[in-house]
Amino acid sequence: MPLPPLRSIGSVAVPSRLKASCHCGAVVLELDLPEGIVDARRCNCSMCRRKGAIMGAVPLEGLRVVQGQEALSVYRFNSMTAEHYFCSRCGIYTHHRRRSKPNQFGYNLACLEGIDATLLQDVPVSDGINHMADRRAP
Repeated sequence: MPLPPLRSIGSVAVPSRLKASCHCGAVVLELDLPEGIVDARRCNCSMCRRKGAIMGAVPLEGLRVVQGQEALSVYRFNSMTAEHYFCSRCGIYTHHRRRSKPNQFGYNLACLEGIDATLLQDVPVSDGINHMADRRAP
């Protein structure tokens, strides 16, 4: 069952515009979150299972790289649809273009300024192992 939009985590309110950054600060994103954190989830695909991130979703126009575009690297695998972005300096996954909804970015909640994603409990898990894009026609 999906989580409703999160307007706060712990005692911290989620503002409608928020910055996110990698560990070293080379990459800085700006996110538009008018409804709060939408579609918070984990995924069990081979990539997400290893990175362990809790992700939220925004429309493509709701995420901007405001610093460090040159420091971003991208990783694609399997269907080559999803684009997983990470800082080439510190290695932190910041965001990805979603395979299931290519008109959206997913972003790493742990990168949000002032938000402690470890406070979230019972985060739903999307079934990326059995993703429809991986199914072969009979």
